[in-house]
Amino acid sequence: MITAELTPPKGADLSELFAKADQLKALVDAVNLTDSPRARLAVEPKSVGHLLLDRGIEPIIQITARDRNRIAIQSDLLGGALLGLNNYVFMSGDQPSSGDHPEAKGVFDWTASDMLRAARELNRGYDSSGNEIKGAVDLFVGATTNPAAHDFKGEVENTKRKIAAGAQFLQTQALYDSVLLEKFLEAVQPDVAILVGIIPLKSFKMAEWLNANVPGIRVPDTLLKKFLAVDPEQEVQTGIDMAAAIIRDVRALAGGVHIMAMGWEDFIPAIVAASGIRGHGGTKGS
Repeated sequence: MITAELTPPKGADLSELFAKADQLKALVDAVNLTDSPRARLAVEPKSVGHLLLDRGIEPIIQITARDRNRIAIQSDLLGGALLGLNNYVFMSGDQPSSGDHPEAKGVFDWTASDMLRAARELNRGYDSSGNEIKGAVDLFVGATTNPAAHDFKGEVENTKRKIAAGAQFLQTQALYDSVLLEKFLEAVQPDVAILVGIIPLKSFKMAEWLNANVPGIRVPDTLLKKFLAVDPEQEVQTGIDMAAAIIRDVRALAGGVHIMAMGWEDFIPAIVAASGIRGHGGTKGS
């Protein structure tokens, strides 16, 4: 399985997002729509997801606990189900202080595990307080995890809690080492699909920035040295080759990959083709 990630814009012009989604339509199984990542204001993802459904593209909707209490989260899930949106991935979300509205108050009423349990109850026909609802829904829900977390033991236990709470799939933070993934899977023993996060590296500078600024991402020295060994004009192809190699390394361990291209969506077809994860032409079902 291949999923990709798109970030709705800060504004009502979706032409660029639609162009990227249409380009990915034949290549990926679903498109993950982010929920104001890094606490920076953007169009809420359910609306965009409904429009992608109209274009024949399967969306996965992110929901963070940052901006909603438990009433709003359940309300969003019910409203999304009415619009045909059944796939969700839950996460805490970034602190508002790091975003473009630093004065905003974070809610954080629930953890990801709380949201997973609530979705499971909605599927059974009840809200989180045990009250019956009129018409059950059919939500397919997941959460995030990080095999490269500094607190490995804590991440293992938290991931087990998410699975016990009802996660049907897990998306990992960007990963650059299949050995870490194998160690993590041995510790967790998950019985749900794992989608390994891939952020293609555009340059040595980007790799250094990720290591310095994004907690839980570790780009190994071996990859940094590969960038240093090539001419600057070869960095793009080197990044494509690296991403493809990571996909090949993890495909036997996981249920699929989740590509977070971060503006590099035009290169996803080349990455997928080089990885061999799809058949000739890189289309779905091949």
